[in-house]
Amino acid sequence: MRSAIIQHYFSELTANQQKQFEALYDLYADWNEKINVISRKDIDNLYINHVLHSLGIAKVQTFLPDSSILDVGTGGGFPGIPLAILFPEVQFHLVDSIGKKITVVKEVSQALGLKNVKAEQIRAEQINHQYDFIVSRAVTRLKEFYGWIHRKTKKQNRHERDNGILYLKGGDLDEELNELKRPYQVYDLSEYFKEDFFETKKVVFVPLP
Repeated sequence: MRSAIIQHYFSELTANQQKQFEALYDLYADWNEKINVISRKDIDNLYINHVLHSLGIAKVQTFLPDSSILDVGTGGGFPGIPLAILFPEVQFHLVDSIGKKITVVKEVSQALGLKNVKAEQIRAEQINHQYDFIVSRAVTRLKEFYGWIHRKTKKQNRHERDNGILYLKGGDLDEELNELKRPYQVYDLSEYFKEDFFETKKVVFVPLP
């Protein structure tokens, strides 16, 4: 099974979740031929570089049923679609400013039977809803990202952790985090995943007021 790496790190998947994760390769390989949402040479690394990377957020934060998550700059559906498979009772709003990428998200979600995904072509600044958490995968520097979404979390916390941003980013983040001028926590994904890809990959949590 191509998706065996996912089951290795997430051993409590249902049969349906296993089936959905396994289906991702063929779906993305097919759509990538029409609309380039993943680097063509990277499609064979889909499960480690994209799916497992997205699920790094779940190693840091488990989402409670009926919570709501906004994925900003989702591209072809990362991290939102893998997280939506893992948390079927959580509502995910996946947004991107590029319409053809949202087309892929809608088609992949429909093919997987995901009822908890809403995909929309919209800029983050135009969103009027509020969410428990906002997730993203390195769409811009954190200071700029914070400016886009800092009023878009709910006032009431349902989780033990404060509502806020869970941001996937790699490399040396010291300068970027210093310019943010906000409290934050950094989690090294190499603590959870042993593959070389994760050596410098991190999840940054920024609580939002």
